[in-house]
This record gives sequence, structure tokens and C-alpha cells, in this order.
Amino acid sequence: MESMTTENPKYVPKWIAWESTRRCNLRCIHCRCASDEQAPEGDFTTAEARQLIDDICQVSRPVMVLSGGEPLLRPDIFDIARYGTEQGLRMCLATNGTLITDEVCHRLREVGIRMVSLSLDGPRAAVHDDFRQCPGAFAATVRAAGILRRNGLPFLINSSFTRRNQGEIAATFRLAKRLGAVAWYLFMIVPTGRGEDILSELIGAEDYEAILTWHYRQEQEEDAILMRPTCAPHYYRIAPQLARAEGRPLQRRSLSFSTGGGKGCLAGQSIAFIDAFGNLKPCSYFPGSVGNVKQTSFARLWEEAPVLQQLRDFTQYRGKCGQCEYLKVCGGCRARAEAVHGDYLAEEPYCSYLPPGFRQEPGPTDREPCPS
Repeated sequence: MESMTTENPKYVPKWIAWESTRRCNLRCIHCRCASDEQAPEGDFTTAEARQLIDDICQVSRPVMVLSGGEPLLRPDIFDIARYGTEQGLRMCLATNGTLITDEVCHRLREVGIRMVSLSLDGPRAAVHDDFRQCPGAFAATVRAAGILRRNGLPFLINSSFTRRNQGEIAATFRLAKRLGAVAWYLFMIVPTGRGEDILSELIGAEDYEAILTWHYRQEQEEDAILMRPTCAPHYYRIAPQLARAEGRPLQRRSLSFSTGGGKGCLAGQSIAFIDAFGNLKPCSYFPGSVGNVKQTSFARLWEEAPVLQQLRDFTQYRGKCGQCEYLKVCGGCRARAEAVHGDYLAEEPYCSYLPPGFRQEPGPTDREPCPS
């Protein structure tokens, strides 16, 4: 079999998240895998986890994020991280922060963890703990940030938003800066897993546009922390639109601070997700699997899985996305299209932009940014 990664280098996987366990000590309202403390851990042994790393290395040496659930609940997580580092992967850890201690930091540094991600969904306990469904979660995140900073471990902060906390976006960003994060990722919820239960709380298309406009304008003034909207591919349309309207050069810091080098939805193109049972998905939020890495090699699935082939063929995209001039830089969220329309090739359901052929007048005027 001739490798597609040689013929089409842009489809080399650059970022892979592995759900090392489904066990978690929190019950967040938006959880992709509906984790809890009684959830099955997953059936990857330590040896199988190492084999997975070896298989991935046959294709590329990507960033590999050890996620969950809560990965620190897995006793062999440090051994797995060390093995990945030894194979040349850039190993990272996604944690809710509740189990971070000085000793854990020492071990993370020892095994070569390059970055830790924490979640912060509000600027105070009343907001964050409501979102995480766990009293004390906010205090744990703030404490973890302080411990990581004291131990010299770089960390980024992921912040997820729905209607219930969208008014806290600017304040949450300011707190992430004060805590010393090197980057802040603004996540727009995708309704999968437990997130399906809060479909009515998803931020509407017009507010979506306003929030991303705020992000763009904030980024023009920001030099202390990297900012990146995540699961918000239309930012890759909005940013150049606004820069052009304002007659200024486009600041590409957040656009380039991505595994896609300036692309919106990366599902199955430069990123992938492997769940606790070996199911390979185009991204962490994509509801369907393209195959199982325990039954078929990662390399073969990455190169041959029909769903991945479709996601890379923009001529198959439908609706507004299929006719949009920003298709190749935005792409629309494929997981959100599947969750809302039941069709991962359908148009992005939370985008208000009308491409040529769908409108009678010029494109939308700039929305007002969300309050700061």
C-alpha cells in the first residue's frame, strides 16, 4: 500500500488525543464521553498503549494528548507518557486539575510532558462549579495552575461556553492571563456525549459571530498570551473579513497557533481522536468511529477510511459550506453538522454567513462584540 501521507503531506496527523480512561471525578454538563467515577476504564493495557504509540509513529510524530476522563486516575499514565516521549512524540496531558500536586508535577516533568491543559469555564466558583457540576472544582483549577506555575510546567487553559456562561467570556479570559497560562483556548460546545442534553443551551449563530468578533479584536491588542478559538472554524472566515474591512494586516498568531497551520475544522485532516476502547474518530467530538485501531492499524485507517476520505474532499460538502468561498480555510464544524443535521458533510448549523449565491445583498456587517 502506498502511503497517502507521502502523496498528500497536508494530511499527516499532527495532533492526536487518546482517551486513556473514561473514569473521572467530575460530572461536567458538556462532557464528550459522559465520564464519571463508575465509568469503565477502557481496555487498553500498558502494553497495548505502547503498541498504539508505535503504530502512530509509523505515520508521523504528532503531539499526543493523554486525555480522559481524568488521565491521572490511570496508574500507568506516567509510564505511557515516558514511552511516548522516548519515541519522539510531544506528549501532553489534559487534566481537570483536581489531582495536581508538587509530586505529580515532578513526575510529569520527569517523563517529558511538554504541556498541561486545564479547564476554566468561569471567572468565579459560582459559574465554573455550576458548569462542572462539582463544588470546589474552581478552587481546584486555580490551585492546580499555581502548582504548575511554581514547578515550571507550562499550561494552557481551555474554556467552554454555552448560553449559561457566555456572559463571562471576557472575565474568564482575564483570569486565565492572571493565572499564568501560556495560551487560552475558547471552546464553543459541540453537542455530543453529555453535551447532547444541553442542546438548547448552545450559543446561537448571531452570538457566535459576535463572540468571535470580540476574540479577533482582543487578539489584535494581546501580546502576553496566545489565544485560539476551538471548534469555531468560522473564525478563519471572520478574522480575514474584519482585517480587510479595517484595512489592517491580519494578525496570524492564533491562526498559525494550530495544528492545521491556519485552517478551521481539522477533523480527519491533521487531527484525530482515539477513545478508550480503540475507536478512531476524526476529532474528539465526532460521534461516529471510522474503525478500531485494535482491529486495523492506525496507518491504514488514517490513509483509507472512507469517512476520512470524504472529510478531505471538499467537493462533497453540502449546503452553504459547499458553496462558500471560505470553505478551504473554514470548513465548518463537521461534528456539529453531524450532531444537528445527522450529516457530517452538511453545512455548519451555527454560522450566519451567507456565501455568494445564498444572498441578495453583500455579506453581513460586523456584529457588536460581546461585552468586555
